[in-house]
Amino acid sequence: MSARVLVVDDILPNVKLLEAKLTSEYYDVLTASSGKEALEKVASQSPDLVLLDVMMPGMDGFEVCARIKQNPKLAHIPVVMVTALTDADDKVRGLEAGADDFLSKPINDTALMARVRSLVRLKMALDEWRIRENTASQLGVVDSAAHVMQESAEKARILIIEDKEFERRKIEETLAHDHDRLVSAETGSEAIAMAGREDFDLLIVSLNMTREDGLRLVSYFKSSERTRSVPILMIGANPDMGRIAHGLEIGAHDYILRPVDRNELLARVRTQIRRKRFQERLRSTYETSLSMALTDPLTGLYNRRYLNVHMEKLLQKNQDQKKSLAVLMLDIDYFKKVNDTYGHAVGDEVLKIFAHRLQDKLRSFDLVVRLGGEEFVVILPDVSEERAHQVAERLRAAISDEPFACPSHAKPLNVTTSIGAALIGPEAGLDSARVLERADKCLYEAKQGGRNCVMFEGIGRLDPAKFKEIERKLVE
Repeated sequence: MSARVLVVDDILPNVKLLEAKLTSEYYDVLTASSGKEALEKVASQSPDLVLLDVMMPGMDGFEVCARIKQNPKLAHIPVVMVTALTDADDKVRGLEAGADDFLSKPINDTALMARVRSLVRLKMALDEWRIRENTASQLGVVDSAAHVMQESAEKARILIIEDKEFERRKIEETLAHDHDRLVSAETGSEAIAMAGREDFDLLIVSLNMTREDGLRLVSYFKSSERTRSVPILMIGANPDMGRIAHGLEIGAHDYILRPVDRNELLARVRTQIRRKRFQERLRSTYETSLSMALTDPLTGLYNRRYLNVHMEKLLQKNQDQKKSLAVLMLDIDYFKKVNDTYGHAVGDEVLKIFAHRLQDKLRSFDLVVRLGGEEFVVILPDVSEERAHQVAERLRAAISDEPFACPSHAKPLNVTTSIGAALIGPEAGLDSARVLERADKCLYEAKQGGRNCVMFEGIGRLDPAKFKEIERKLVE
């Protein structure tokens, strides 16, 4: 996953060490040697994550973090404070200033990379909702939202999964301070049943239960549609760092080490609650207000009006953050024949199934648009060329490999799609019309080349056999 990380430390060897570790994992690294410089680069360079040293002359890390989190335009950027301090009060002070985590020196490489990947993944999802909300604001449909630190963290619904009564009571007593509604489970099956009946704002999962694998529960909750977006806070011990890193990789949001400090627990829980409520509010406001104006009533996808404005935001983000996005133009092959042969009711059902299959094979922050008729556009933000090829072929196969079972027609229909695609780099001066023209030209070539294929700009026709093998290995 490509991301830009800002490393802030007044000691050059510390900066170089972190820079080397992150660069070896293919992150784009920016550096700053003072709090003032850090704030300037956060504002001008839009990093995906800030690794911030606490002890700096002049403006220390606590003040830098607080200033970032107080700025509505920057507050969504994750901040990890790096410190040699071991006092729990210092950690709590940083968390209350808005820090997303603490890493202690000397830095554990496993913990560092797991935390970086986890927070970057969360920011990417939040970025997409912020861009969409900004698009709605520009269209005059909604007002701009406040920032994450203004969200309330009280009266949350929290599920605690812990089989040790003493530990469970300690957590419950701590969280009672915020008048949270607490529900406890001692077993995995009990926790799964509770999460299936009730919506929660946070799941707290112990990794040290006697008869349960806490990581397996984390995996279950992140794969279940009902709990996928619910933040998970893991509780473990120092020897569990490898498992904690694995938990972050599979989707857990945060962790705390035993012995659990009550103030730190409260601060971490508040951080997760605020972030979830902020994202929920963005989603709710955006979806409710734009549903009628900017979505296609038949498929529920975004329409051309939305794409025209939103594409400009994505292109600007591409340029600012030096990233790439892929634009895929899709056309249902011989769709007029479907309407003429089976009627418009069946044609509408084909369109709805087509839209659903596209959405089912994409990430939550990818964009699917119905331009009109049988023509669709898919936007893949922050994607490599190789990955874009793979996704384009996956979409083509998702349409062609399984016939469409239409309720209004007795027999399933064989449907295929032609796809034209282009990778758009961080070039200045691009507009949405020009970008769509590039993909549309490739779509024309795909239709002229026999249909049911992907034509990629600068590459030509993609080989389905190559990508079937890649998909097979991913499944294994």
